[in-house]
Amino acid sequence: MSDHGALNLRWAWTLVDTLAGAGVRHAVLSPGSRSTPLTLACLRHPDITTHVRVDERGAAFFALGLARAGGAPALVVATSGTAVANWLPAVVEADLDRVPLVLLSADRPPELIGCGANQAIDQVKLFGDRVRQQQGLPLPTAEPAVVAALRAAAARAVAASRWPLAGPIHLNQPLREPLVPADPTPALPPPRPAPRAPQPVTTLPARETAALAAALSGRPGLIVAGRGPFPVAFPAAITRLARQLGCPILADPLSGLRFGPHDREPVLARYDAFLRRTAFTAACRPAWVLRCGDPPVSKALAGYLEGLEQAEQWLVADHGRWPDPQHRATALLRADPAWLAGALTAAEPDPAPAEWLAGFKAEEARALALAAGRAPAEARLLESLLGALPDGAALFVGNSLPIRDLDAFSGTGARRLRFHANRGASGIDGNLSTALGLAAADRARPATALVGDLTCYHDLNALHGAAALGLRLLVVNNGGGAIFRQLPQADLPEFESAWLTPVALDFRAVATLFGLPHHRVDAGEPTALAGILARPGAALVELVVDGAASHAARRDYFAAVAAD
Repeated sequence: MSDHGALNLRWAWTLVDTLAGAGVRHAVLSPGSRSTPLTLACLRHPDITTHVRVDERGAAFFALGLARAGGAPALVVATSGTAVANWLPAVVEADLDRVPLVLLSADRPPELIGCGANQAIDQVKLFGDRVRQQQGLPLPTAEPAVVAALRAAAARAVAASRWPLAGPIHLNQPLREPLVPADPTPALPPPRPAPRAPQPVTTLPARETAALAAALSGRPGLIVAGRGPFPVAFPAAITRLARQLGCPILADPLSGLRFGPHDREPVLARYDAFLRRTAFTAACRPAWVLRCGDPPVSKALAGYLEGLEQAEQWLVADHGRWPDPQHRATALLRADPAWLAGALTAAEPDPAPAEWLAGFKAEEARALALAAGRAPAEARLLESLLGALPDGAALFVGNSLPIRDLDAFSGTGARRLRFHANRGASGIDGNLSTALGLAAADRARPATALVGDLTCYHDLNALHGAAALGLRLLVVNNGGGAIFRQLPQADLPEFESAWLTPVALDFRAVATLFGLPHHRVDAGEPTALAGILARPGAALVELVVDGAASHAARRDYFAAVAAD
């Protein structure tokens, strides 16, 4: 009598082995019955590191963090039904931010779909156009031709998650019972290599590159480096180009340009403040803008770019999208940004007049000087945090106010600091899970997360197991959704109950619940943070901020910078 459970496991092994051979190194598993063969294949594969996360929504964000950390696609596995539907928020983020994920869902066999069977839904097209590829796989079989087709499908799926437009792919695997082999530990084949598809470096024709260099030469211009990821060579290449052109780089905190050993002389980080000064923005109008990466965090920078109606604006994007929410692009250059920067520098265009860069640097210095004594409490806490992070450290920054404070107040520095944030859809869901995925990807170096109190509350169950991963979680406890204080909704009589929504969590109790050391740092004592972060191991650090006072200080600081 045949052992169908063993057939399921051999089939799942072939699938997982091909994913591993194509470059997948991490699998995030959520417990379930129907997914048992897939789970066993992951757990027993020597080249796959597995992570078990009970909540499927958090599991998908955890995989997102793993993929962000290393750039390689991460695998996430779940059983059938609503378990798969819980992946959707992370799938949306991975789609918009071009993060490679392999979604592998177990499913009921075809005869149980559409007939009222338990835990059976139509999963094949569940994620619509949010995935690069979706495929319903055949039922397990030992037929050699079908097994070969399975290996090819798995290799193609990994390749599709990486290029030409990185993002999530979905494989749906129906399985019939029994799901466990009669022999719990049957012999499995050794790992096999899989077909690989190296990613090309996209370039422009020599004639177009020369024409662009001529258009930039000798004219006042601006490089805007938005959200990455960028190639490893990008920081050195783009700063050399800026030096050659005599122009500033307005560098988003997620560009990778603000911190590192590369030349940071042309890199500016306080434009979110000084671009609010109309006397400056009216006088300093570039003839051209070279924009790399996705749209920056700064609303002030977005408004400045939108107002440059006469400037030529070139977008540099080697993927298939057109990142131009201001609708000001002169052309889209489908080229690797590091290659293009190098090619333009090699053309030796003339620099802009020296006073052009000097004017921007003067505004940067003025914004820094005005921050002393005026910046909000979060700025001082951020300064202490960044000063305490070691070279090579990763910092995940939550959405809403923390990422905007990082944008406005991070400054620049020589240490290699890697900033991460879920800015594809900019949600507060799954932020802790993403940070834990980052921590799990690199256990040799400490990972830190900075989030708001509502963001922490939204993903609280992610903290189960956080102690083992060594994550230092910093929670800004400022009484709810403080970012709404900056919006017109703050004047509504229902503001506190429907927008600010203070949750009044006892963070000491939260830390105790999840086995984490708890530390409390008041806004007036930011230097205490350095001592806490010097200690090894995981911790929950509560940063206590008076939300109303912080809002007033932030408003006064930006008003001072904007004044003529």
